[in-house]
Amino acid sequence: MATAADRISLAGLRWRWRVEERGEQGMDRESFIAAFVAWAESHESTHTAFVAEAGDNAAGMAWLNTFHRIPGPQRWDRRAGNVQSVYVLPQWRNRGVGALLMHAVIAEARTAGLEYLAVHIADRAEQFYRRLGFIQRDDALELDLRGEQR
Repeated sequence: MATAADRISLAGLRWRWRVEERGEQGMDRESFIAAFVAWAESHESTHTAFVAEAGDNAAGMAWLNTFHRIPGPQRWDRRAGNVQSVYVLPQWRNRGVGALLMHAVIAEARTAGLEYLAVHIADRAEQFYRRLGFIQRDDALELDLRGEQR
């Protein structure tokens, strides 16, 4: 599990993934790192970060976002989780780093008593998550709100 001391490394991993690998535009690196560290601090009650280290350097990360579900008569405390931002540096991929991160996320979810974990995946990651026990649920639909207003 990551600590407050890991926030700059986590921000650097997120920058590398989104800007250097995906070409996302926006903030400059220094501003992003500062804003991300502040964001991680202000969201520590709902977003738990995990970091894989190689020596003194971060090699990968995964985030567990927990949220409360509406209570029911059988179970009042209904919480679930979203797996977010699982990323491993290219030189550490296919070496078990992602699996180690996900095993830590799953263990934390179980310890916290979450009902389920959900993950949005890219096609290339589907088999990775299936090997970890994730299955397709036909009852989940998504409305993408990032596009034009209708």
